[in-house]
Amino acid sequence: MHNVVIIGAGPAGLSAAITCSEWYENIVVLDEFPKPGGRLAGQLHQEKDGEWWNGIKEVDKLMEELQGRDAKVRCGVSVHHVEKKDDGFCIHTDKGVFEAEKLLIATGAAESAAPIPGWTLPGVMSIGAAQVMTNVHRVSVGTKGIVVGINILSSAIARELKLAGTELYGMALPAKNTVNQDEGDPKKVMDNLARIAHMAPSWLLRLGGKLAKASWIRRLTVQFYPKSGMKVWDIPIQLRRAVTKINGTDQVESVTICDVTPEGKPVSGTEQTIEVDFVCIAGGLYPLTELAAVAGCPFHYMDELGGHIPIHNKRMETPVDRLFVAGNITGIESSKVAAAQGRVAGLSIARSEASSTNGIDSKIQQAVRDVKSTRKQAAIQFHPEIEEGRLEMEKVFREY
Repeated sequence: MHNVVIIGAGPAGLSAAITCSEWYENIVVLDEFPKPGGRLAGQLHQEKDGEWWNGIKEVDKLMEELQGRDAKVRCGVSVHHVEKKDDGFCIHTDKGVFEAEKLLIATGAAESAAPIPGWTLPGVMSIGAAQVMTNVHRVSVGTKGIVVGINILSSAIARELKLAGTELYGMALPAKNTVNQDEGDPKKVMDNLARIAHMAPSWLLRLGGKLAKASWIRRLTVQFYPKSGMKVWDIPIQLRRAVTKINGTDQVESVTICDVTPEGKPVSGTEQTIEVDFVCIAGGLYPLTELAAVAGCPFHYMDELGGHIPIHNKRMETPVDRLFVAGNITGIESSKVAAAQGRVAGLSIARSEASSTNGIDSKIQQAVRDVKSTRKQAAIQFHPEIEEGRLEMEKVFREY
């Protein structure tokens, strides 16, 4: 029987393990990937102050902090079921069953699909896969490609690909269909882009982004947006063009692209074939919540947090006794916020059975404040109303 089992070796899980180890022994972190770090390992971006955030180095720092502590990280272990028991949990994996008195689920997020004809061809990948191949494995994803889907995540990763020397035709929308209603709507995409104006490479674009916070200016911008796109980091962002088909026999050979109206409807007669050998599809992120569901945790749908979220409070506690959550399973945010939430979860786990609570309570309060300040300073905000969503979730938890 382990004192604590943590599912997910990303920033939330590793931070929680470091914190837990100050009070507990016999802690194990399980992750299905061959190396720890989760999505953090693939991240490389420039912060507001000009400093570069290198995910691999951040993972190394977390692993160094775990050295000498009674917390083991076991990678290559896939968890497929969680069974609630009176005295804890049974975690079923492909490497056997792990028993735990307390369980933290920090499974993070997965990428949503943005399906278009031809998306099953070799050479088509998610934007996150391209990020891992480039930044973690140092493997080129192709000679020349295109990013289909314009959002906060794809904009940041497109820049990373460009920095690695990958040639990109540009970024375009996916053609509107039943699944891609929002992703293929220029007006809704412009609303999202206005939130990352601070990341623009020139003062003129940053100023334009600030002005675009007014809805009427965003509508006007979409109306007169140039068909050829606007370059950011030397990458054409084509808000008024959509990829309607990915072409090829045995692999990606080209894409069919056309102009679209401000509402995202294809303009007949504007079709054009662009030769590329890879396509990155970016449909956004959603919380990976399946294990929390089978563990018996209740859920609440909140668009502000990215979808169906396990009910929890600011201390990362759930209504299920001894079950905690942290990171993107609680709402789509940056890896820094996930790490801060992991510290809160670690302290809450320690608090749940501590004989003396005075010191831990004050530490939890400070850790919760740290989460808020980290969120406020985050370079990337995936959802505009994340703070309102967090407050609403706190209310849902109390009512539950």
